[in-house]
Amino acid sequence: MADLGRLILIVPHSPHLVYFDLPESLSLYILTGAWCDMFDILRADIRAVFERDPAARNIWEVLTYAGLHATIHHRIAHCLWRWKLKFAARLVSQMSRFFTGIEIHPGATIGKGFFIDHGMGVVIGETAEIGDHVLMYHGVTLGGVSLEKKKRHPTIENNVVIATGAKVLGAITIGENSRIGANAVVLKDVPPNATVVGIPGRVVVLEGQRVAEQPLDHGRNLDPEMEMLRCMQHKIEELDSRMRTLEGGDGGGA
Repeated sequence: MADLGRLILIVPHSPHLVYFDLPESLSLYILTGAWCDMFDILRADIRAVFERDPAARNIWEVLTYAGLHATIHHRIAHCLWRWKLKFAARLVSQMSRFFTGIEIHPGATIGKGFFIDHGMGVVIGETAEIGDHVLMYHGVTLGGVSLEKKKRHPTIENNVVIATGAKVLGAITIGENSRIGANAVVLKDVPPNATVVGIPGRVVVLEGQRVAEQPLDHGRNLDPEMEMLRCMQHKIEELDSRMRTLEGGDGGGA
């Protein structure tokens, strides 16, 4: 029983073990409810893979998923972080990043049923909070826009889907059941049951109904940058027409 208060980390491809002495009050906690909760959450995470990925055929394939590996590693790292074992938590987090290509700060809070599909390039910041049954694809960033030591990363509520390459930045809230489109850059709060697209991200569907477009958009524009290019093209054509008129007038006078 003397070793129950010691955490042992196995470093891959190394013959050495890294030891961390745990506070005595944590030893009994580790042996009882903590691991029961961990297994319940793990079952929910594995179930989420089967529900969200049609390519998942059996448990043995699912156990090879990098997204699942990163989630399991994060849950261990997060426990260590809460127990004030910051270096051990960072070590687990960085080892996971090296092997999966997914970087999740050990301070981030993640609910059950979380699934990162494909996973490569995902970054989740320290103060990010993620609810239950959230689906995230590769290249997603939950980042901060402040250097202050406070809440600076997004809060993602339950049942949100964040598509490939989307960036959600700042201490904003993404409402439950919302969808963030691929490569969108979201800088403001998103209400529940909304769909967001574009750079910067804006709501195009809310509660199942298409959001009314601004004047002159004519219900077609979902890309502010493209609209800006169209305006510039219109101005250039207008200036070209004026120049031709002036040149024609000078020629007639001569």
